[in-house]
Amino acid sequence: APERFAMPDFLETLKTVPISLFAIDEAHCISEWGHDFRPDYLSLSGITRTFPDIPVSAFTATATPRVQDDIVNRTGLRSPYTVRASFNRQNLFYQVKRKTDIESQILEFLGEHPDESGIIYRTTRDSVVGLADFLAGHGIKALPYHAGLTPEERKRNQEAFSRDEAAVIVATIAFGMGIDKSNVRFVIHADLPKNIEGYYQETGRAGRDGEPANCLLFFGRGDIPKIRYFIDQIPDDRDRSIAMEKLNQVVRYASHNVCRRRQLLRYFGEEYPAENCSACDICTEMVEEMDVTVDAQIVMSAMSRTGQRFGIGHIIDIVVGANTKRIRELQHDKIKTHGAGSHKDKNHWRFLIDELLSQDVIRQDGDQYPVLKLTPKGHDVLYGKEKVMALRREEVKKRRRSAEGREFEPYDEALFERLRLLRKKFAEEQQVPPYIIFSDRTLHEMCRYYPATSPEMTGISGVGDTKMQRYGSAFIGEIEAYLHENPDISVTGRRALDAPPVSQPRKKAKGETIEKTYELLKKGLLLEEIAKTRNLAASTIAGHLERLIRDGRDIDIDRIIDPSKRTGIEKVFLTKKTWSLGPVVDHFNGTVSFGEAKLVRAYLQRNTPES
Repeated sequence: APERFAMPDFLETLKTVPISLFAIDEAHCISEWGHDFRPDYLSLSGITRTFPDIPVSAFTATATPRVQDDIVNRTGLRSPYTVRASFNRQNLFYQVKRKTDIESQILEFLGEHPDESGIIYRTTRDSVVGLADFLAGHGIKALPYHAGLTPEERKRNQEAFSRDEAAVIVATIAFGMGIDKSNVRFVIHADLPKNIEGYYQETGRAGRDGEPANCLLFFGRGDIPKIRYFIDQIPDDRDRSIAMEKLNQVVRYASHNVCRRRQLLRYFGEEYPAENCSACDICTEMVEEMDVTVDAQIVMSAMSRTGQRFGIGHIIDIVVGANTKRIRELQHDKIKTHGAGSHKDKNHWRFLIDELLSQDVIRQDGDQYPVLKLTPKGHDVLYGKEKVMALRREEVKKRRRSAEGREFEPYDEALFERLRLLRKKFAEEQQVPPYIIFSDRTLHEMCRYYPATSPEMTGISGVGDTKMQRYGSAFIGEIEAYLHENPDISVTGRRALDAPPVSQPRKKAKGETIEKTYELLKKGLLLEEIAKTRNLAASTIAGHLERLIRDGRDIDIDRIIDPSKRTGIEKVFLTKKTWSLGPVVDHFNGTVSFGEAKLVRAYLQRNTPES
């Protein structure tokens, strides 16, 4: 423990021991500018003086350039050799959504990502327990994790998550240290994080297998005063100022219309080279720039006419013409701008105010009950000396992409479910987490290439000689059984998907191959006919059609699936309140395929209106 280095007796004892290296882990804790400063770590600052001839190494995953310099200075490192890896996690998709009805929003997200493993972070124990109970009540295998649980309960819940017995862990930030679960497909922050470093560290628990993963932050300005309240309790002025600046950085990250990846990397002193990362909400949803000066003037006029003494909610109520008791009592229904923005909904005005805050046109003043104030730039906009431009956002169903924009290839979901069960069986027998047997990434590859021989199986990423010897024949047997039960996946089609040698990574223009499927569909060919023409598995063509439906292409689903059958499948999805394919396919006792269920799910999700 670091505090022991403050004890003279301990240091004297160390002098009698042959030490070859001092290694400081979580070295950012020694810096007051770090997100997790611990005074005990300051005891380590004397190591280089007391042991001048022994080398010292310091390790951290979340240090800004300022913190890096502080680590060097405080530990007394002399001309250190610095090794710095990139902060860019290419397979993570970063997204921020406005926080409204958080439980319903999370439930909707989980419905779009059925059977995936993920972590949901909340700030309080009560909110952790409440959300875990809510999700469990809606049929999701969710467990809580917080410091108020007994050590046995925490261990039990953590192991259930590691072994895929629970799909979701709802946790405070106490969860995650030491977690090495590779197939976490999403990390959700249901509340605003206190700092960028903690946010980056927590999102980094997703997608460690290199497969695509989602990082979703729900941003509500109501979270800001709650965090400020705790910051105000910090006794040291400098520490309090640092904490406030870190909170402001998070707010800027969540509210600025700038590529999320670019913001994160820049915070840690790294520049992202591409103009568009193609893997965050900003880069995939921003479609055009527009002049919002008139609307901005409506908001600022309402602020000015009410003495700049009110917060966001009240100003929006004035602008849309709300007839609340408070507005009548304050006679704000009499001012000129009352109802001036009634032609647009509250969401529009809320988004605009976030945009004005991010562009420093207006600012918030006050901690517990922040009010809106005009900045000098805002005065220029209000009086027509400057314009305000903003990007219009259009949320679309996103394909899973890497940060370079490469689409991740689809895989046979029905086969994946079978291989996942086989993996779980081996994991339970050996009492290890499933990802120790094979990662999701490895199973995905098996479900793309259908390996049938030992050489083909060892060509799959993550299958070495040892794992081939232990599990290879069982997984090959399961794949063969699946193919036997699904004769539409022909041997010829499977050979076309043979896994390449590991030294020669397979590359496919996936967008191009999907377009070929679309062209054949427009010519009147049915799913099975397209599969035969293209010499591909029917499940692969179903994956193409699903992608086309989600992208909003003109697909007549009733030509692919009989309308009465489609209606029946839709009813089961809605009745069971799930987007998981397994329960729906099981309901029909073999008369509905996974491919058919997959297409109806995509069609239903595409055409279900937002609540």
